Amino acid sequence: MSSGFNAFQMAQQQFDAIANKLDLDQATKDLLRNPMREYHFSIPVRMDDGKYKVFFGFRVLHNDARGPGKGGIRFDPHETVDDVRALATWMTWKTAVVDIPLGGGKGGVICDPREMSPREVEAICRGYIRQVVKNVGPLQDVPAPDVMTTGQYMLWMLDEYETIVGEKSPGFITGKPLGSGGSLGRTEATGYGVIYCVREALKELNIDIKNTTASFQGFGNVSQHAIKLYDQYGGTIKAISSWDNNAKTAYTYLKKDGINVEELLGITDRFGQIDTDKAKDLGYEILPGSAWIEQDVDIIIPAALANQINADTAPRISPAVKMLAEGANGPTTPEADEIIKSKGLWVIPDFLANAGGVTCSYFEQVQCNMNFFWEKDEVLTKLDAKMTNAYKAVSDLARSKKLYPRDAAYHISIQRVADACKKRGWV
Repeated sequence: MSSGFNAFQMAQQQFDAIANKLDLDQATKDLLRNPMREYHFSIPVRMDDGKYKVFFGFRVLHNDARGPGKGGIRFDPHETVDDVRALATWMTWKTAVVDIPLGGGKGGVICDPREMSPREVEAICRGYIRQVVKNVGPLQDVPAPDVMTTGQYMLWMLDEYETIVGEKSPGFITGKPLGSGGSLGRTEATGYGVIYCVREALKELNIDIKNTTASFQGFGNVSQHAIKLYDQYGGTIKAISSWDNNAKTAYTYLKKDGINVEELLGITDRFGQIDTDKAKDLGYEILPGSAWIEQDVDIIIPAALANQINADTAPRISPAVKMLAEGANGPTTPEADEIIKSKGLWVIPDFLANAGGVTCSYFEQVQCNMNFFWEKDEVLTKLDAKMTNAYKAVSDLARSKKLYPRDAAYHISIQRVADACKKRGWV
């Protein structure tokens, strides 16, 4: 995440604002604003050149009052424990807002898989599990993929876990490949969940999605599938921002008459990085990486990194924008929220908008535990129902109580988790 930006401080700031309005007692506030436990560890790996290198990893469990911890593992050269703490906290609110029986966890390793061989990455995956095996499991804390991790990584982790515990445990980890305990629909789930919420919000605003335009930040898994579904619904994508690893910078790729998604995917690598030279050849206008936020579109969708809409960038949002749908975790700072309120944008907050991934991960757990797997249409139908119901609950509360949508989502989530803690007798 961005240098100088502390995601965990932002997560606590967001929590404090709502906790005071809910009149929570001090013990409940202290419990919910901090992780219940966290682990820091070293992973020594023999690299392909024969030398050893030590990688540093984390696993944070924020709260498990409503069920086992749940949360992805990200491999990122800029990862920090505060990033992981924030993501674990947001995962607690995410599972609560869509009302699935899980808590919030998260993991990370400081590394760059783009610069490593498959064997080196596998060694990190297996080493990670060896460090946390006593503190994770299908009834304790369930990992999943996240930034720069894949289904193959999850399968290596599952294999290591099963080897150590001596039993088959497919529900230990989610986001696995199909045929190895993975669920149909899981790959699309997070991106689709964002657009299910956008679809419902547009209905409330009496806007036909076919008449809308959108700008996306990021072109990884979440953004790609959100773009595909938005395109299927008839929306027009005007701009996409993505990282260019060759230039070591981000660019915005603009086509005012609409982007052809499949064409762009044809010049994109597995990390969602677009080949800028080929994009130019295809007629894309190449703009600075932050230009996605300035486009004259109806909907802006940050779907990659935190701290993208802040006090500096929020004023640049075009007056044409009607809606902000947060596909990324923590893309908007509290300072930016105040600017967005003044602009009158309808916001679909991150821990609601991007909850499709953890919801489908929950479905994967259920299927693994009963050893019976659903067809893709059934998975996506169940996902649509969960996301639609969660969105409507947040929207109804926001409109009836005249709350900012993010505050309404927090009201629902924090109250559910606080009630669970109280019923257990923790506070």
